[in-house]
Amino acid sequence: MGADDKHGEAGTSSIETRQSWTVALAAVAMLALAAGGPMTVVIGLVPIAETLGGGRSLPSLATSLAYFGTGLGGVLCGLLAGRFGQRAVAMLGGFAIFMGLAIASLAEPWSLLVGIGIGVGLFGNGALFPPMLAYVSLWFDRRRGTALALVSSGQYIAGFVWPSVFERSIAAIGWRWTMLAYGVGAAAIILALAALVVRPAPVQLAGAGTLRSVPGARVLGMRPNLALALMALASFLCCVPMAMPASHLVALCGDLGIRTSVGAAMLSVLLLAAFVARQFWGWLSDRIGGLWTVLIGGVAQTFGMMGFLATQDEAGLFFAAAAYGLGFGGIVPAYVLAVRELFPAVEVSWRVPALLLCSLTGMAFGAWLAGAIYDAVGFYAAAWWAGIAFNIAQVLLVGALVLRQRGGRSLSPALA
Repeated sequence: MGADDKHGEAGTSSIETRQSWTVALAAVAMLALAAGGPMTVVIGLVPIAETLGGGRSLPSLATSLAYFGTGLGGVLCGLLAGRFGQRAVAMLGGFAIFMGLAIASLAEPWSLLVGIGIGVGLFGNGALFPPMLAYVSLWFDRRRGTALALVSSGQYIAGFVWPSVFERSIAAIGWRWTMLAYGVGAAAIILALAALVVRPAPVQLAGAGTLRSVPGARVLGMRPNLALALMALASFLCCVPMAMPASHLVALCGDLGIRTSVGAAMLSVLLLAAFVARQFWGWLSDRIGGLWTVLIGGVAQTFGMMGFLATQDEAGLFFAAAAYGLGFGGIVPAYVLAVRELFPAVEVSWRVPALLLCSLTGMAFGAWLAGAIYDAVGFYAAAWWAGIAFNIAQVLLVGALVLRQRGGRSLSPALA
């Protein structure tokens, strides 16, 4: 958060209360449950491919559609939240996750793509991830970066908890029944939390005296929509490699003769490391600002990707997975914080989901690209090199935006 913003808030009473943190913790739980939906495909990638045919590109495409659907659904559901409230939208998300997994469990190629892409992605995670981040950001002012890091860590909690659970469940009852059982349980808890905890945020998005900046003012010396477009492009570039290890680590282990259970544990380590690191990145972003955190995180992610090229043994991959998780953990919430720092609060309900649409589109493309490259060449190293190239482009672009910010051409932080 910028220095001007900190000084501006010093003379005002904070909107943060115990209820703020209750809402944040409920959001963590809902996002952890929602993120488990696409993970059933990640853990079950090989048996799903064997059941449905078509190689690994088909379940990889389903995972990609879940990411893309989450981004597109975030924009749509963000608009719905502005009209009907976040509670109704969150409840829609819980129901959609159940329906999506039920459809996917029909075990047809079309049902997998429709259930995961539209049910779990578009109306499931799309109703919970981008709108919930925007919603929680309105409950905080002084520790917004920390809160955003915590809430967005729900996905990493899912990555730590669910892989081993799903691996055992798929081995015992199959991937179809695993999807169906998880859909019932996740939907029930999400609906209960939404009904009991989610309520209107304390920040008013309109009215006299609620803003300290004027919508339409230049951002980073540019028109605001151009500035957002460049930030969104950067988020796409860094999320392409971000999705590759998370979506294909278990399959990579199988190719190397490492047991599936060990691969699932390795994925848990990666996402646990990302969860722990994200809390540090959130603390750091409150002190140096969102764009700087994105830049440093992008550099760290680039080196983390190189770790998967350096080793192929079990111990080395565990180390590479942990190092990679520590590096990339704070990038996405830092993008959200940068938007909240640079743009007026009245625009958060669409600017944050719009940026996350590009982020999640990058995740979708990265998950599919790694599978497509594997199907073409028969190994994952080529996919890792492609991811590194995307990451280098992101670092260069964000570096240019940081230089413009340091040059004094950024808008004063536009927070309510």
